Amino acid sequence: MPSSVEKLDEIIGLLDLPPAPRILDIASGKGEFLLQTAERCGGPGGRDLHAVAVDLSPFVIRDLRESAARRAPAAQIESLVLDGAAYRAEPASFDLASCIGASWTFGGHRQTLRAMAAAVRPGGKVLVGEPFWKRTPDPAYLEWSKLRADEYGSHEANVEAGVAEGLVPWFALTSSDADWDRYETLQWRATARYATAQPDDPNLPELLERVARARTEFLRWGRDTMGWALYLFGRP
Repeated sequence: MPSSVEKLDEIIGLLDLPPAPRILDIASGKGEFLLQTAERCGGPGGRDLHAVAVDLSPFVIRDLRESAARRAPAAQIESLVLDGAAYRAEPASFDLASCIGASWTFGGHRQTLRAMAAAVRPGGKVLVGEPFWKRTPDPAYLEWSKLRADEYGSHEANVEAGVAEGLVPWFALTSSDADWDRYETLQWRATARYATAQPDDPNLPELLERVARARTEFLRWGRDTMGWALYLFGRP
């Protein structure tokens, strides 16, 4: 997620969650958003937080469970290795439903908003993270990245998609160039360190080529063309 810990904390502070909140986090990854929310809004040890975290990867769910035991040991977090689209939430049963940076799970941004809205009670919140085009993408960028021009909308379109689904826009927080730089270049660092530590890995040439290609894509086109934002909506 190309956003800072500080920005994530800022948006958590604007959630207006009730006491003992119930949260659904689809494509949770290692659970940073959920755990920060537990630390801030869940009482001592996260004891008042009830949550469901869903992710396809057993490895990130394992890491989430380990982090939760350390950072929010009293939180009640059900962590599931599952395709988020296959999770069947009881309608209107959560105070907050989030899907940050994984709208492909539901086939697009608007479909994700629809699924998250169905999971939250009236007065609940929906939080998603979604890319947007800052400008019309260069055809060479689309060819290089295998993206489509219609794959994302504008920042305005991302907000209006929520309005079209009957949601009320509460807040939007865009990533800065510095956020993008941190997100992308930390991957360069991690790869370089791994190459130094594991020079005999037979998969290393492929890894280095993939990272070099992503670096070119980001510096030549992506940094100036693609934005990213956290979008917070309320369900009336």
